[in-house]
Amino acid sequence: MVIPTINRMTVEEFEAFAFAPENVDRDYEFIAGEIIEVESNYESSETAANILVEVGSFVRKNKLGRVSGADGGFKIGDERYIPDVAYISFKKMPDPSRQAYLDVPPDLAVEVLSPGNDPDEMSTKIVNYLRAGVVVWLFSPEKRKATVYVPDAEPQPYTIDQTIEGGAILPGFTLALKDVFPEITDDKSSTEGDA
Repeated sequence: MVIPTINRMTVEEFEAFAFAPENVDRDYEFIAGEIIEVESNYESSETAANILVEVGSFVRKNKLGRVSGADGGFKIGDERYIPDVAYISFKKMPDPSRQAYLDVPPDLAVEVLSPGNDPDEMSTKIVNYLRAGVVVWLFSPEKRKATVYVPDAEPQPYTIDQTIEGGAILPGFTLALKDVFPEITDDKSSTEGDA
């Protein structure tokens, strides 16, 4: 949801709005001078949770860094983003932080599309992430596809039968798309209650 604005805001105006007492229980991003409330749906949230479990388990087991979910924000240039999943190495952030939006960009930002996502906003975010040296994994639950964006490289599309590799940021990590998207079943009996 876009919060109506007459003029584009400054970062300071955004932060005053986002940290106001009436907004502390909501998540906002600051994209191209506008305040965007972060919204999702169950399918997108489930997809993000599946990715979070896989990335988080790998990072923790290998003592590589820190992983956050959809409440961890980052300062990317003059903008403020809240990826669905983010990984940041211990080298970049050795100690935990209580900042709402970290000063240091993550190594990996995972964005999961929801029906309300604006394509222009997402394009802006991807460009700015890449400028900050962030690898981006963009997932579309609706299309059951993903695209990997690495700075100074062509985007790499992936389909449901393919596997994303962690590359230089998560060496040895693999993520099969078939294990990420919510399972689709024709069995209606599991959702029907006893009459």
